[in-house]
Amino acid sequence: MLQGKALIAQGGGPTAVINQSLVGAVQEARRQGAEGIYGAMHGVSGIINEDFVDLSQETDANLELVAQTPCSALGSTRDKPDVAYCQEIFKVLQAHGIGTFFYIGGNDSSDTLRILSEEAQAADYALRCVHIPKTIDNDLMVNDHTPGYPSAAKFVASAFAGVNLDNRALPGVYVGVVMGRHAGFLTAAAALARRYSDDGPHLIYLPERNFDVSAFTNDVMAAHDKYGRCVIAVSEGIHDSDGTPILAKLSAELEKDAHGNVQLSGTGALADLLTDSIKANTDIKRVRGDTFGYLQRSFLGCVSKVDQREAREVGIRAVQYAASARRDGTVTIHRVGDYAVDYQLSALSDVAAKTKVMDASLIAKSATDVTPAFLDYIRPLVGPMDSATRLRAPTLDKILG
Repeated sequence: MLQGKALIAQGGGPTAVINQSLVGAVQEARRQGAEGIYGAMHGVSGIINEDFVDLSQETDANLELVAQTPCSALGSTRDKPDVAYCQEIFKVLQAHGIGTFFYIGGNDSSDTLRILSEEAQAADYALRCVHIPKTIDNDLMVNDHTPGYPSAAKFVASAFAGVNLDNRALPGVYVGVVMGRHAGFLTAAAALARRYSDDGPHLIYLPERNFDVSAFTNDVMAAHDKYGRCVIAVSEGIHDSDGTPILAKLSAELEKDAHGNVQLSGTGALADLLTDSIKANTDIKRVRGDTFGYLQRSFLGCVSKVDQREAREVGIRAVQYAASARRDGTVTIHRVGDYAVDYQLSALSDVAAKTKVMDASLIAKSATDVTPAFLDYIRPLVGPMDSATRLRAPTLDKILG
């Protein structure tokens, strides 16, 4: 049995499969005989504002439709509660008889649950806290991978496959900036776009390696000389040897988010700055750049079936652990064999406010590509992809020379 009424919230950036976790948790909470199942609109801010919906009143038919819908059905928040914030949360939880709290989110959301768990114990308030993982960044510690990442990776790979076709038809240089402040997993997924030996992306830059603007220009010229064109995938978080974001080095005007971090997403500045650098330091005429931005988070119709299945399962497992394990924690995904997964309940402190980055074995020594080991890692997550085919007609001899 679950402890008290169950409350579910979604936090941080949305994903294409986050509602699978929501629906899995709601349906399993019903099976576990929950006395009430509430949803907090817009994460922890919805708890503070008592902005709740009664999820126990939802029909299974509608829940299944919601599960297939990308983005956070309950809305989200970027609030990062401190102790005082959590104390306000307690007042609301007590007033509504909430005894079990499921928070679907990334490392910041797991840290919120860690604080709440500690405060509940200090206040002698019976509260079970279970974190349900999600993030397109794939940067949660302990997990082999994180729900949301495979679908976002499929989008990135598919987008670069299309870009590569466009760039081959009208040769030039293309720069695509992909989300990833500290971890390059999502940018690295662009490598799945390649089928032929001269396919792009020809260069991949990740935040796990230092970035040098002069070396970048030389890399671009070398690739352009070799292929007659160049497709580039770049993480938004690329930085120099001092850890300074390249965006900060190249731009005099920077926005910062609510937590004081340089605003990397939601702006096309990095793509513009890199393309300007190429134009200024090479004789290449056709240079274009894009920022994928929010497109990669909740793109409709580009979802990994593995991602859907596992996102549903972590929601189910979270409720089962809450009912039987008698301890707080975070559901984690562990790879078994060639490809299968095992689910465990790990300590919140193992994941909270920590960031996983790509292992050195996944990044090529050139620092401009990934290794075959990365492709082996990601292929079963993304699943089958559409592939492009080229004409094979032979060329004709010239008559006029």
